[in-house]
Amino acid sequence: MHDLHATRLALRAGRTDARAEIERAIAAAGSPACAHVFTRPMFDQAREDAARARPEQPLAGLAFSAKDLFDIEGQATPAGSKVLAHAPAAKADAPAVARLRAAGAALVGRTNMTEFAFSGVGVNPHHGTPANASDAATPRIPGGSSSGAAISVATGAAFIGLGSDTGGSIRIPAALNGIVGFKSTARLVPADGALPLSTTLDTVCAMTRSVRDAVIAHEVLAARGVTRGNAPLAAYRLAVPTNVFLDGLEPAVAAAFDGALVRLRTAGARVEEISLPPLADLPSINATGGFSAAEAYAWHRLLLERSAAGYDPRVARRIVNGAHMKAHEYIELVHARRAWIERMEGLLSPFDALLSPTVPITAPTIASVAPGAERDDEFFRINGLLLRNPSIINMLDGCAISIPCPVGGGLPVGLMIWHAALHDDAVLAIAAQAEQALQAA
Repeated sequence: MHDLHATRLALRAGRTDARAEIERAIAAAGSPACAHVFTRPMFDQAREDAARARPEQPLAGLAFSAKDLFDIEGQATPAGSKVLAHAPAAKADAPAVARLRAAGAALVGRTNMTEFAFSGVGVNPHHGTPANASDAATPRIPGGSSSGAAISVATGAAFIGLGSDTGGSIRIPAALNGIVGFKSTARLVPADGALPLSTTLDTVCAMTRSVRDAVIAHEVLAARGVTRGNAPLAAYRLAVPTNVFLDGLEPAVAAAFDGALVRLRTAGARVEEISLPPLADLPSINATGGFSAAEAYAWHRLLLERSAAGYDPRVARRIVNGAHMKAHEYIELVHARRAWIERMEGLLSPFDALLSPTVPITAPTIASVAPGAERDDEFFRINGLLLRNPSIINMLDGCAISIPCPVGGGLPVGLMIWHAALHDDAVLAIAAQAEQALQAA
């Protein structure tokens, strides 16, 4: 599949047009590979949007999808649930949706997600679970919570999958499906009009088919220009944290990550191993439950009182855990996080970026974690593994991108390139160089 960048060039050269491209996207969206991906297709509207688009616009009538937690004018915002299926219609598009549309993009539909975005697995008992795009023979989890957004990009139904990332919800499905997911510094993109999970950790961002597409999408979403970096990999100082991030890697992930490091070093990258002692403090900092459960409970409390039976039991269980945090514990958590970020930033400052596996496992089967109390233990084990690495970056208030590692025909594995807040442009520049090196090898 062509990426957004190449398709824009083809549009401007007259080798294709927006109508033809939107029909390709709609055909992919209606294919078996996109079963359970769209909770609300908007194909006719997308055709109208594409017909109005102009080739000189940044997104020129090309398809994007929007996670079900974003407001779209005239529609309810269910966020993957059934309890909000008949909520009042949104009065306006969320800013992220509005910016993509203003840039000329055509919205092909709302995409399925983990209910209320509270899991990295991607299972949804209400709308079905989209199958991972990488394995046509065995239905595997898509990753979450932006599950449908990932499959829409991986199958060709969208060039940009608009989603959110609170503990890895963009990078996890990107890694498991072999595409690119960029979590920007949270403050750079407005989260208004997106149903919140954690107001502290939520980030509005997107998945794409390439790093250069990630740059285009971020420029539109953040309404700012990204400083392009053309320096070779050898110009950057990179580090691999050896504690936590590399713990318990599945053999296929360890092999793909090690192979990627070899290829990057062959391309001239200077990579050293370091330890990050503050990572050992995270369990105690989050011992009272962390931000997501407490902040989610504050939002859901009254809705749970009325409609708890309509929730995914696994999601409700995690939200209700937030009821136990005391006010002083929340305030202490805020202060502890701030101090932890300061310690981490001091250790990261000598480096241009850090390299880690995005997640320590490849995609397990949907059957192993499908809805059902008898599979809850396995579901929560997998969820914890998927969230472990990427959630550290959200706690850091940092930025990170997941790009595919070469896997030689195996299941996809992601390489996460990351740093602290507002290092977005350097992370994107390094990722572009790394992507070239990994694809060329």
